[in-house]
Amino acid sequence: MMNRGVPSRRRFLGGALRAGGGLLGAALVPRPAAGAPALVTAESARPTVPYGAAVGDVTGDRAIVWSRSDRPARLFVEWSTRESFADARRVPGEAALEANGLTARLDLDGLPPGQRIVYRVLFQDLRDPRAWSLPVPGSFRTPPAGAADLRLAFSADTCGQGWGIDEARGGLATYESMRGASPDLFVHLGDTIYADNPLPAEVVLDDGSVWRNLVTPAKAKVAETLDEFRGNHLYNRLDAHVRRFESEVAQVVLWDDHEVLNNWYPGEVLEDPRYTERSVDLLAARARRAFIEHYPLRRSPADPQRIYRSLPFGDSLEVFALDMRSERSANSANRQKAPGPDAALLGLAQLDWLKARLAASRATWKIVASDMPIGLVIGDGPEAFEAVANGDDGAPLGREHEIAALLSFLKARDVRNVVWITADVHYAAVHHYSPERARFRDFRPFYEVVAGPAHAGTFGPAALDLTFGPEVRFLGIPPGMKPNRPPSDGLQFFGLLDVEGKSGVLRIEIRNRDGATLHRLELEPERA
Repeated sequence: MMNRGVPSRRRFLGGALRAGGGLLGAALVPRPAAGAPALVTAESARPTVPYGAAVGDVTGDRAIVWSRSDRPARLFVEWSTRESFADARRVPGEAALEANGLTARLDLDGLPPGQRIVYRVLFQDLRDPRAWSLPVPGSFRTPPAGAADLRLAFSADTCGQGWGIDEARGGLATYESMRGASPDLFVHLGDTIYADNPLPAEVVLDDGSVWRNLVTPAKAKVAETLDEFRGNHLYNRLDAHVRRFESEVAQVVLWDDHEVLNNWYPGEVLEDPRYTERSVDLLAARARRAFIEHYPLRRSPADPQRIYRSLPFGDSLEVFALDMRSERSANSANRQKAPGPDAALLGLAQLDWLKARLAASRATWKIVASDMPIGLVIGDGPEAFEAVANGDDGAPLGREHEIAALLSFLKARDVRNVVWITADVHYAAVHHYSPERARFRDFRPFYEVVAGPAHAGTFGPAALDLTFGPEVRFLGIPPGMKPNRPPSDGLQFFGLLDVEGKSGVLRIEIRNRDGATLHRLELEPERA
């Protein structure tokens, strides 16, 4: 990996922990002012922070810091650019209350560019201000002022298809491998949870051994209530690998279908006997609230429920995080002859936003983070389709109209160096799209990189739809693979994007659960 010219995350965080004596360092706990009542020091009386801390949506001089208390308490964040915390600043955040699932966040601003920031999260009990939690430490990198070496990791699909936390089999080990790759950013491409996939206590594997899941009440049934959706998000953080990863790597988080239920769309009415609530709109409203509560996602003042957003990270890279759920039409045969509300995936407002933001971007590489792929055929039952492609191989129809309009716009505006990263299909692949192979030809060639699952069943591969001329350049699974392979089979995947600041070269890697590199690709930036 390239040297980015800043202290390594592990060395920096390790120094910060040593300076404070680790999580139990008494020096990090606030001291009472002269004449004030003594602090509460009994462990049972302190607020606790069982799910760690997370950082996300880092851009410019700002970052969202997230955490959760075990009781009503005020979040405080102390941050510094020094391992010793000699110049630490303490900033108050939100109150963690029952109304928001005891989660809280702080939008830190005024951060210096291109720095490794070390931080610690504390909670002050709202009922007894003398009682403070022990600190939870972490670190992250702020965007550079100009072009610089950067590393972005991406994956998706966590705790699906019955595969939860089995500590005897390494827990959610892909997260530890991603942490070991020292990325500056991580993009979670959706299916952050599987709210519709309860976990059995045990699963017998093909070799006769037993996978033993940690099971909580929220994971014992499909999620319907707000607290059940919340419990699904908290479940993943019971894994130590996930907690360490989230505290040290800045995130950009998307959602897909399983944050609510498989292949959902607005207006759907369920016929699934597992559910007592049949309105998907009501389930989705609860799921959206839980999703926004439980990730370091910067909320738009104009639309606090909005999930799509863009995040520049210096001059080298900008991430465009999409939402292919909220405005989609009902899943159908997907062969509408003209664009319109019945053929929506992004929706008109998001499509217009994406065109404008991509055209305005000054980043060398524009990374479109999409929860669903463009050219893979993903069915929803025998006659409907779930994503963009419809298996027709001809001119754009249905939801393909939106993609055709976007690609044509990018060519007309001469927007270059666009790479798509995506997931959903539970295997890794690299696709190259070219007008020379396509039925629709009004676009510039581009790559789409598929990653995941991070910790879920492995499936695939899906068939290609030739409308936009895709070609498989890499496939991460063996031919004839039995579906729903467990994480212990090793077929779990994440991607890495390395941008070299000086040359602008983009290097792409696909790695497996153990961190081994399976495929490499190098792209030179196109200059206008």
